Amino acid sequence: MKNILLTGSSGFIGSYFKKNYQDKYNIDTFSFLNNNFKELNLSDTNTIIHLSALVHQMGGAIKEEYEKVNVTQTIELANKAKSSGVKHFIFMSTIAVYGIEIGIISENSDYNPITDYGKSKLKAELELKKLEDDNFKISIIRPAIVNGYKAPGNMKSLINLVNKVSALPFANIQNKRSMIYVGNLCYMIDTLIGMTDGLDCRASLAMTEKVARNDGDAMTRGNIFLASDDEPLSTTRLIELIANGLGKKVYLVKIPFFESLLKLVKPSFHKRLYGSLEVDNSHSMKRLFGEDKSSLPFSVEDGIKFMLNGEDK
Repeated sequence: MKNILLTGSSGFIGSYFKKNYQDKYNIDTFSFLNNNFKELNLSDTNTIIHLSALVHQMGGAIKEEYEKVNVTQTIELANKAKSSGVKHFIFMSTIAVYGIEIGIISENSDYNPITDYGKSKLKAELELKKLEDDNFKISIIRPAIVNGYKAPGNMKSLINLVNKVSALPFANIQNKRSMIYVGNLCYMIDTLIGMTDGLDCRASLAMTEKVARNDGDAMTRGNIFLASDDEPLSTTRLIELIANGLGKKVYLVKIPFFESLLKLVKPSFHKRLYGSLEVDNSHSMKRLFGEDKSSLPFSVEDGIKFMLNGEDK
């Protein structure tokens, strides 16, 4: 069994990974809040999965806090891992590094984070890449919105809305929004762990990425992976799946001028409901699974069902 150190083990993704992979790996956990970093011993650790982070705060958080948690602590842990002989450091980043709110994100998309959260994650990525060498491999995952049982954020609000209201003005919305079920994301993490000894040979398959630096130069490196389910969903289709999963009859109607009014009064809400944000992770999937396997184990429908029924698998 490989020895894994998992940070963020009490969070949404970390708790899923620990529960579902504890029989496959020896999993130790570490918390910057509750444990002493100086006493952390990594001498027997093969791989670190670094999930702990300060995520986007609806109420706001100061830039320095994002910097401390997402950059400083990440690099401190990576430096200690490298000096201790850890072979593989898996870092959970975000598609927020692209700064794209409407459109399609792919491995070729430029970086332009617009939030302090996204900026801190990109900075951490850049600093991590400086530590990578033949003996210390860095893998970076940039997931779309993650769903699953007890998923935080807007998904919970939408579920509550569908559960309480029998008629909603969201018929025939043709947008496309990518997300990823937590089981699929952890499956990708598990696959990356298995690739530890083969990262060098796979590096030639990795799509070269150019990360702009402040000095105008560029850094090229592979082993960066986009994570999303096999198909995006429209808002209309998502509501239909949620309603079916809840056993609710919800009537979706189209109200004249509603979209225009919502765009004027609540532009951010309008963007989430009507705008498209699609993640094209086809190259990431090929690098992870090869030409013969391009699908993740859980369908979009599976993910919604597990999210609603509390049956994350």
